[in-house]
Amino acid sequence: MSHATGAAAHPQNHDHPHHHDHDHPHDHGHPHGGKLRTVIREVFAPHSHDASDSIDDALESSAAGIRAVKISLLVLGATTVGQLAIVAVSGSVALLADTIHNFSDAMTAIPLWIAFALGTRAATRRYTYGFGRAEDIAGLFVVAMIALSAVVAGVESIRRLINPVAIEHVGWVAAAGLVGFLGNEIVAVYRIRVGRRIGSAALVADGLHARTDGFTSLAVVLGAAGAALGFPLADPIVGLLITVAILAVLRTAVRDVFRRLMDGVDPAFVDSAEAALAAEPGVSQVRTVRMRWIGHRLHAEAELDIDPAVTLADAHRIAHRAEHTLTHAVPKLSTALVHAYPGSSDRGARGGSSVG
Repeated sequence: MSHATGAAAHPQNHDHPHHHDHDHPHDHGHPHGGKLRTVIREVFAPHSHDASDSIDDALESSAAGIRAVKISLLVLGATTVGQLAIVAVSGSVALLADTIHNFSDAMTAIPLWIAFALGTRAATRRYTYGFGRAEDIAGLFVVAMIALSAVVAGVESIRRLINPVAIEHVGWVAAAGLVGFLGNEIVAVYRIRVGRRIGSAALVADGLHARTDGFTSLAVVLGAAGAALGFPLADPIVGLLITVAILAVLRTAVRDVFRRLMDGVDPAFVDSAEAALAAEPGVSQVRTVRMRWIGHRLHAEAELDIDPAVTLADAHRIAHRAEHTLTHAVPKLSTALVHAYPGSSDRGARGGSSVG
């Protein structure tokens, strides 16, 4: 048994990154009813399995995230300038307030920018897993801003429903709302697309945040249209509907961000990892597979049973080959640590602890 235990002892330093170009299709064949229902689902709950596999290098994906934040800030800046021009022409204080609101919400992308930059820093003796969790913290901030948007929209809608306010400069108000909606929706689509591609729940949440701002601006357009048609209560009623829409977006953002914070992963990733490891030569059984997201990169640990008669060198090769296999089988997996144990060892006595 001493030889078997030695064979099971995994060499000390196998937690190293493997960066490979993955080119696997990521289509799970989900049935979608009609086109309209699919579009609505994509707006309120963007379809995603935690990550695609288009960008695999950690530095490259962080750079893509920073680039997305920069470009979206430029677009939102141009949107704000356009709205300010309309404010200058119309003299509407309400429009000025909405423009300032959109500008302040656009600035929430800055914490995410900082988080992406921090995520590229090397691990230290204090932060041994690196700084990827900064991305999840930024995601919490974005979720808080979406929740605040829902509260503001709801309170303002109820206030105007109780005490209707006449809308002046209806044409200019509608124009400003349309500018705000288009600018925010363009940014939302872009952020969500890049967030999916690099596996960033925080960037997807920030895209959803931009979408809520777009909904608010759309409410302005619809309210102005209602006022023009002689129905002033259209503004607060539409505002309440928009509040419900924001709450739906908030639910999606909370789910995605908190899954990351709770180390949740797509079960399909675990299934893929278990199947790949079970097919490895020399592996008699896959005991456990654990995964967690740190920022937009996946990390995995696995415990395998192998033949107790193999030598320590062979055990090393089996474990190393298994790590290499995992990085190909699971998208966005940057590091894998595999423990190999003799298949005849007593599991109850070992209690799941690592040998060696």
